[in-house]
Amino acid sequence: MAEPFRCMQCELPEERCACQKYCNWCMSEHDVRLCFDGLFYCLDCREAGDLSVQNRVT
Repeated sequence: MAEPFRCMQCELPEERCACQKYCNWCMSEHDVRLCFDGLFYCLDCREAGDLSVQNRVT
């Protein structure tokens, strides 16, 4: 299994990250997810930038 993406600020995986979550590009707080670069992006910006997220473990 691949290493989980980690938040650039706190270095924790998305499910444990307690940082304020907002899109790095447009500053939206709606539907943001952590991407490979350690930053959060909203759905629209992820689609525009062709950024992918990791599947969440349930």
